[in-house]
Amino acid sequence: MRTSSGTFDERRERIAGHEHTDPSPELRHFCKMSRLAIGIDLGGTSIKAGLVSERDGLIEERSVITDAEAGSDRVLDQIADLIRAFLSSHPDICGVGLGFPGAVNWDRTVAMKPVNIAGWDRINVSDALLGRLSTALPVLVENDANAAALGSCQFGAGRHFDSFIMVTLGTGVGGAIIYQNRIFRGATGSAGEIGHMTIDFEGPLARSGVPGAIEAYLGQRFLSRHARYQLMNDTDSVVHQMAGKDLLDMSPKILHEAALLGDEGSIEILAWAGHKLGVVLGSAVNLLDIRKVVVGGGISAAGDFILDAARASLIEYTTPALRDGLDIVQEPRGNDMGMLGAAHLIFQHLDDTPHPNR
Repeated sequence: MRTSSGTFDERRERIAGHEHTDPSPELRHFCKMSRLAIGIDLGGTSIKAGLVSERDGLIEERSVITDAEAGSDRVLDQIADLIRAFLSSHPDICGVGLGFPGAVNWDRTVAMKPVNIAGWDRINVSDALLGRLSTALPVLVENDANAAALGSCQFGAGRHFDSFIMVTLGTGVGGAIIYQNRIFRGATGSAGEIGHMTIDFEGPLARSGVPGAIEAYLGQRFLSRHARYQLMNDTDSVVHQMAGKDLLDMSPKILHEAALLGDEGSIEILAWAGHKLGVVLGSAVNLLDIRKVVVGGGISAAGDFILDAARASLIEYTTPALRDGLDIVQEPRGNDMGMLGAAHLIFQHLDDTPHPNR
């Protein structure tokens, strides 16, 4: 692609001395015409990368196996390869956002101690990727639940609200807070960890070590184990035809499928899970005075089997003065939200960074 000032690659070389946190006016002007960014969702089993248009959303997607056991360098090489593939066909890309399964520093550059990637302690992801790519594009990292919430805010169920609480129900329980269309990050960038909020100080330990944290009830492994124990002796339940010997293959997906068939035991367990979700959300609403909730993640596919019970207990556990306008909605777009939100970090960053010619 050639412009009056040369090819984009030539211009990228000229601005290579600029810090990625302060895009040059030249890069900003070029990007303003196109507004494309790469959004990456780094998961324990796969890395998904999307080319995202600020106006149209996800327009192209690629993915690779994470190969997490091979260590952090291998994972970063994989991410760089995905970025490089997009840049080769779309030189007008403005930057790269990455959703990370762990803590991120305030500057959105350093990612710390994910539980599922070998040898990853504290890595400046921005520097690591810029070094592999030899590019001046901004690279920003954000917690994956925050990225998903921002994606929902811009392109999903959350776009109807300027402020909402996001909960993701999957392997664990993630959370995020959107306030006036922005991620609320707290004092250090780690706000919104709803999965670690407790509903019983003498309850079971979650992976975080917090007794009675909601993740100890609604994380995929914990919910599956609870369902197995509850339904083991319910020989009338159809799950015995679906979950293998001794229900060892039990999963939230099987619970949902059984509930759709009218299985009373499965319906009761999903309602039990929904009740606990509503309890913790009541505490969050009481604290934040944010009354809209968006629920995503794989387990949320059970829809109203979980959410109806959550809506009822949310009202019960929210102080009367804050009950007006309470609502829980499902995020139907699933895994796209992480990529969309990660890319939108770049659009916000370019708009927020001051420069002399604005």
